[in-house]
Amino acid sequence: MAGMAVAVRVIPCLDVTDGRVVKGVNFQNLRDAGDPVELARLYGDSGADELTFLDISASADGRATTLDMVARCAETVFIPLTVGGGVGGAADVDNLLRHGADKVGINTGAIRRPEAIDEIVERFGNQVLVLSLDARREPGRPSGFGVTTHGGRRSAGLDAIAWVREACDRGVGEVLLNSMDADGTTGGFDIEMIRAVREVVDVPLVASGGAGKPEDFVAAARAGADAVLAASVFHYGTLTIAEVKQAMRDAGVEVR
Repeated sequence: MAGMAVAVRVIPCLDVTDGRVVKGVNFQNLRDAGDPVELARLYGDSGADELTFLDISASADGRATTLDMVARCAETVFIPLTVGGGVGGAADVDNLLRHGADKVGINTGAIRRPEAIDEIVERFGNQVLVLSLDARREPGRPSGFGVTTHGGRRSAGLDAIAWVREACDRGVGEVLLNSMDADGTTGGFDIEMIRAVREVVDVPLVASGGAGKPEDFVAAARAGADAVLAASVFHYGTLTIAEVKQAMRDAGVEVR
């Protein structure tokens, strides 16, 4: 199905653990990349369309740190914030929205209990709920792509395309597709995976994992992504949001 004919969004992603932004390759060998509120302010000022926070330390103390950080970011930045990590149901969504999140990502919580999607959508509407999907090539799955959990370390035993279709049927409003094969490699987005998911979803599709150079963002948009998300290339100053948007403009892709 075709994506909406709207400007492609550019979204920096902050992977946060214990109140600090970190980045690794395939979620391993994490390096510190700074203070989330500082980075958020920086990205807000430099033209990011949205920000995504993924809390990758889902311990109880990590949760309190995250809520505090979301609240501080929401006060600082005036672009939409999507927050994910450890979301299991409507109560978690309620908590994050009260602390300033605009959208909430669900991943393992939905795999564990798919009806959580229905409950959240019924209570808050589908525009707040993002399905966060960590997928990788898995031989033997009907589509060739499987779903993973635990930062890509564990197979969920689900076909990625079947799962994303079910989640959309249950009402998720957006899909954040992270290719675990490409994550952190800076070798380019997973075009084949983006196309496969685009064919079955008509909600906005955010492509994540693998961005390295401006042309990679163009390729993802052409493959059907409504938004392009990256972390390390932005955090370490390899690319700026302005450069990425200019490259897309030059290629005839509409951006904000």
